Amino acid sequence: MIIMKTVEEIAKMREAGKILAACHQEIAKMIKPGITTWEIDQFAEKFMLAHGATPEQKGYHGYPYATCASVNDVICHGFPKEEALKDGDIVTIDMVVNLNGWLADSAWSYAVGNVSEQAAYLLDTTKESMFKGIEQAVAGNRIGDVAHAIQKFAEGRGFSVVRDFIGHGIGSEMHEAPEVPHYGPAGKGPRIKEGMVFTIEPMLNTGSYRTKVDADGWTARTIDGGLSAQYEHTIAITPQGPVILTEL
Repeated sequence: MIIMKTVEEIAKMREAGKILAACHQEIAKMIKPGITTWEIDQFAEKFMLAHGATPEQKGYHGYPYATCASVNDVICHGFPKEEALKDGDIVTIDMVVNLNGWLADSAWSYAVGNVSEQAAYLLDTTKESMFKGIEQAVAGNRIGDVAHAIQKFAEGRGFSVVRDFIGHGIGSEMHEAPEVPHYGPAGKGPRIKEGMVFTIEPMLNTGSYRTKVDADGWTARTIDGGLSAQYEHTIAITPQGPVILTEL
């Protein structure tokens, strides 16, 4: 069942989203060769706590960290590590902020130092594909319209779209209905209605869209060692169209 949010509830999620966006803004300043994703994780948790919020991911089904930190061929759910990032790496930092019981979820991929042309093109395409999807997230459209817009743009630029991990509804729970895939035909799936709040979070790969999971049960990688990037916003469907809750 899709849980519709009131104007007041969306406003509470927006406040959580502002904290998350501000945290990403600070993380962007930290990204450079030599920093570790463990340091970034520690910073993010302290930032949330200092702003009266908590990291919702920490403890979720036993996940031990405040963020997911996915480097190069890691698609999502990578563990923060004490291994230094290197010049040319790309890293995705994904986190969920809980502010007074209401959640916001956002992931951003960052270039570490000087990255290859392919990596830069992947980052640009992944971010743009997210916004192509958001453009279609209007009342009256279907979830498939969001998915198709993302897939058409991403594949048109030569990248594959991950199937195994998708967007989702969000509110007082991290994962709610509806499921929001980033691939598939237009005109399919649930009708988008005012009051819905969900994430759009495409993950694009340079090679195959297929995935494999490490022995830790969390870390998902590209099956062929290709690069992967992800961008994610939490959006609310309003009479004025989609409103991004996870930006300043």
